[in-house]
Amino acid sequence: MRSGNPALQESTFLDLGTGTVVSRDGGTMTLTGTSNKTGLLLLLAVLTGTWSWSQAFGADGTVNPAIGVYLWGGLLTGFALALVTIFKKTWAPVTAPLYALAQGVFLGAISAMYDARFNGIVMQAVLLTMGTLFAMLFAYRSGLIKATENFKLGVVAATGGIALVYLATIVLGFFNIQIPLIHESGIIGIGFSLFVVVIAAMNLVLDFDFIETGVERGAPKYMEWYGAFGLMVTLVWLYLEFLRLLSKLQSR
Repeated sequence: MRSGNPALQESTFLDLGTGTVVSRDGGTMTLTGTSNKTGLLLLLAVLTGTWSWSQAFGADGTVNPAIGVYLWGGLLTGFALALVTIFKKTWAPVTAPLYALAQGVFLGAISAMYDARFNGIVMQAVLLTMGTLFAMLFAYRSGLIKATENFKLGVVAATGGIALVYLATIVLGFFNIQIPLIHESGIIGIGFSLFVVVIAAMNLVLDFDFIETGVERGAPKYMEWYGAFGLMVTLVWLYLEFLRLLSKLQSR
């Protein structure tokens, strides 16, 4: 089993010492439970995102100086909680909701900034993200897209390549060096964003497949929270990439 999502890996449902499926008293993982918890995480993100958005600008339309605190505070807190959740899966019932709350603050702040520059872009990105989620779920459940071994290898490789590009962008940014073309609103930049959106969408298929495998193997109940968290990670990535793509299109 492979997933491009770092939160969902082969060792997620296995005991690394014995190679057996992790089990625990108190029930097993179900698709319904995971779906319900995913919905709850999305709701928590929307609630804090709405609050963060409302704090982005003053009554006179000027930018709230605290917007940077909300943006970076939410981003870094969410990242830290994601790491904790990945390494301490049993904590997912607590850390996953906290992650959603933190990411909501970050997403609300960055969404307000995008919408201030490109009016209406946020609603478009939200609709595209949700539409992609349900489209990929339908394609997976109907068998139109199958998570074969070669499919997984391709998506994981592409995801890793994208991660390296973004890491290089961050590192070079410290030296005021920008990677040309791919982050601009030209044809190459738009094509790159389209490619990233497609790969993010393909990761949803791997996430669905991995969650279903956990259910089939009788993973413990807390893994419902962990599976929902992993899916949330991909959805946040997909939403941000849609924002980037739409902003490039509207900049032309």
